[in-house]
Amino acid sequence: MGFFQAVRAVLTKAVGQQARPEHELDAAIRQIISRAVVSDQVVDIFAAAGLKKPDISILSDEFLAEVSHLPQKNLAVELLRKLLNNEIKTRARRNVVKSRLFSELLDGAIRKYQNRAIQTAQVIEELIALAKQMRDESAKGAELGLSEDEVAFYDALEVNDSAVKVLGDATLKTIARELVETVRRNTTIDWTVRESVRAYLRVLVKRILRKYGYPPDKQEKATLTVLEQAEVLSAGWTTV
Repeated sequence: MGFFQAVRAVLTKAVGQQARPEHELDAAIRQIISRAVVSDQVVDIFAAAGLKKPDISILSDEFLAEVSHLPQKNLAVELLRKLLNNEIKTRARRNVVKSRLFSELLDGAIRKYQNRAIQTAQVIEELIALAKQMRDESAKGAELGLSEDEVAFYDALEVNDSAVKVLGDATLKTIARELVETVRRNTTIDWTVRESVRAYLRVLVKRILRKYGYPPDKQEKATLTVLEQAEVLSAGWTTV
């Protein structure tokens, strides 16, 4: 593609004022490129790299090391991007806060790479570090003694904010457990489209936050995040 774009630039300069309109040149280049890179089959990039397709939930250090040492560095970047992007989509159905954070980190790393702000080897290092961070995050529930749903609400409480940290981890975990129990008990199948139910849940969530001394100036944002989290989890809840 870069080659065709370079040819286009040279031709545009060569013909000067007699050049074809810009949009016609762009269309012609796109047509040439589409014919040049057309494929008649789906290519498995993992197989092309000689690697087994991994499950990121058990992504090992050995696999990450294998990817980092691939001679085709651009392919390594694409492999990691695909893995992480798929995992983020999966997490978005369980934890909106962490999936949003990881999506921003992935987009930021890829954007720096595309803008040539970092080299291929550097972006591979960043993506591998992100993969390890996501893998470690999966074990957080066991470390905290919380269920997967409780971890999602725990993250919704902005636990890393300095004003929230003063409550202490034990209190934050208690809030998370109570939020899950309360919200789950008061949601119905169609609650997301019933404003009266949403309004009642907002009251319940804010009541719990006030009960445990959650910072008043952060209660509104936390409430909205908790309700957003409840929306993605409620599909798997059986309460009617």
